[in-house]
Amino acid sequence: MCGIFAYIGGDNRAVRKAIQGLKDLEYRGYDSWGVAVKTPRGIESRKGVGKVSDIDERDFNDISGTISLGHTRWATHGKVCIENSHPHFNTDKTIAVVHNGIIENYRELRDDIGAHLFRSETDTEVIPHLIDSFMRRGFSFEKAFLKTCKMLKGRFAFVALQADSSFILSARNGSPLVVGKGEGEYFIASDTPAFLDYTSTVNYMHDGEYVKITPSSIQFFDFKTGKEMRKKDEEVAWGKLDASKGGWDHFMLKEIMEQRESLGRVLAEEAETIARAVRIIKKAKNIFLVACGTAGYASMVAERALSEIAGVKARFVPASEFRAFLPFVDSRTVVIPVTQSGETADVLEAIKESRQKKAKIVSVINVRGSSVERESDAALPINAGPEKAVASTKAATSQILMFLLLAHALSGHEMRGRKILKKAVRDIGKWLEEKRLRDIRQIAERVVSAPNLFVIGKGMLYPVALEAALKIKEVSYIHAEGFAAGELKHGPIALIEQGTPCIALLGDDENTNDVLNGVEELKARGAFIIGIAPQEQKSDVFDAWIPVPDSGIASALTHLIPTQILAYYLAVLRGNNPDKPRNLAKSVTVK
Repeated sequence: MCGIFAYIGGDNRAVRKAIQGLKDLEYRGYDSWGVAVKTPRGIESRKGVGKVSDIDERDFNDISGTISLGHTRWATHGKVCIENSHPHFNTDKTIAVVHNGIIENYRELRDDIGAHLFRSETDTEVIPHLIDSFMRRGFSFEKAFLKTCKMLKGRFAFVALQADSSFILSARNGSPLVVGKGEGEYFIASDTPAFLDYTSTVNYMHDGEYVKITPSSIQFFDFKTGKEMRKKDEEVAWGKLDASKGGWDHFMLKEIMEQRESLGRVLAEEAETIARAVRIIKKAKNIFLVACGTAGYASMVAERALSEIAGVKARFVPASEFRAFLPFVDSRTVVIPVTQSGETADVLEAIKESRQKKAKIVSVINVRGSSVERESDAALPINAGPEKAVASTKAATSQILMFLLLAHALSGHEMRGRKILKKAVRDIGKWLEEKRLRDIRQIAERVVSAPNLFVIGKGMLYPVALEAALKIKEVSYIHAEGFAAGELKHGPIALIEQGTPCIALLGDDENTNDVLNGVEELKARGAFIIGIAPQEQKSDVFDAWIPVPDSGIASALTHLIPTQILAYYLAVLRGNNPDKPRNLAKSVTVK
C-alpha cells in the first residue's frame, strides 16, 4: 500500500532513479504517482494519475539534481487526482514530503495551521505545513522535523526534503522503511526491490526512529529522545533477478511456478527454530491465530491441522476482529500472527494489544527484519522469497506447509511428519510443469464467461475452497465463493443455475463421500463440475478434472496450487493484469 522512494548521492540523474524506484514498487498497489527533485532553481515536481510504467522519461529531461523523492499513492484520504498525489508541499514549496500511513489527528492539526493553506484533501499535507510553521519560529529544518514527528498520531513513515538543506530526513512509526547503502549514494524505500539495482546492503528502520542522510554520511536517531542509534549493516538475501519476471509473462505465474523451490525452503528451516516455537506453544492455555486475507485462510488450515495432527486447540480470528477476544488473552496465551509482508496494520495492532496483556507472540513471517518479527518472542520464517504479484501464491502454500510441520512437531512426531511433507513437496515439484498450465488454461477457457463460480471442500480443504474463491475474484473479477460441502443444502445451492461452474476439492480420505454428495447435489441442478482430486472419483460426475498427487494430510497444498493457476488464466483470458488487481494493495499498512 503506497510506495516511498528517496535518493541522495553524487548522481545527477536522481529523477530517473526515483522513476525507476517507483516502477520497482508498482506491485504494492497505487492509483497515482509523483516525484520531486532538488534543483538549483528549488524543488521541482511532477505528478500523474495512472501507471508509473507509462511515464516517458524524456518528459523529465529539463530536471536534474542529486536528491529526489518519489511516491506511489493508494488513496485513503481524498479522491484519486493530481492534487492529492504526493509529494505534498508547504505554501512556498520549499519543503516536500512523501508519506505512507495515516495521520489520525490531521484534522485538528489542519485546523490549527489554517485550512485555507491546504491544496489537497490528504492527511499528508499537514506534515510540510507543520515543519514550515516551526521553521518560521526560528527552528532549523531538523529541529522542526523532530517537533513535527512528536505531534503526529497514528502509523506513519515519511521523508522530507528542504530546498536549502543538503540532507534528507525520514521517520518511521508503524509503516515500513528501509535504507539502502550504496557507493557514495543512499536510498530510502518502502521495500528493498526499489534499489536492488544499486545495492543489497541495508539498514532496517524501527518504530520511533528517524534518519538523517547527507551525500556522504548517515545517522539514525530516536525521534523522541534524540539519542543516536547504532545500526548493523545487513545484506538482502535475494537479488534483483528474484524480483523480476525471469521470462514469465507475469509475476503471478512466475511465483506460482516458484513453488517447486519455495516449499523446499520451508522444510530446510533449522530444527531449533521449530523447537523454540514448540516450547512456547506447549505452555499456552489459549492459542489464537491472527491474520488477514490469504494469510487468514492459511491460518484456518492451521487451525484444523493443529487439531487433527497434534490435538492442539487453536482459534483463528481475523486480525481486524481480534479486539473482541482480548478478554481471553493473558500471560498464558500465545498469539500466532501470520503475515506475508510483516507490516500489516491490523496484525500489528493485534500484537500490540496482546503484548499489553503479557501474551507470547510466535509469528509466521516471510520478510526478515519486519515489524512483526521484531515484536515476536519466536518467529517461523517461511523463506518464500519476494512476492511482487498482489495476489499471494507461494507465500500462502509456504505458510500452510510451515503449519503442517509445526503441527507434527507439536505432536511429538516431527521426523515422521517431515518424511510425509518431503514426499508431498517432491510430488508437487514433478506435477507443476508447463504441460499442467496448458491443461488448466483449457478448463479456464470453458468457464471464462461465467458471472459466478463456486468452490466446495471439507476438513482442511474447506479453507482451501475459501482461498481458491478469493484468488479467483481478486484477479479475474468473477464473483466467486467458497463453501463447506455440507453447507450447500442450507442456502447456497439456491444460487446454482444451468452451467454454473463449481470446483470440488476432493482428497482420498474420510471426507470424500461427503464432498461427492455435495457434487451430486450441484450436478442435479445443472452445475458444471471441475473436480480437483487425486483420482477421478466418478467419471460421470466431473465435467472437467484436474488430477493432483495423493498427498494425504498435505492435500491443502496439492489442491490449492491448481486453483491459483486457474485464477491466473481466468484473469488473463478476461484481459486483466493478474499482477495488479484493481483497488488492491500488496501490503496493507493502514487499518
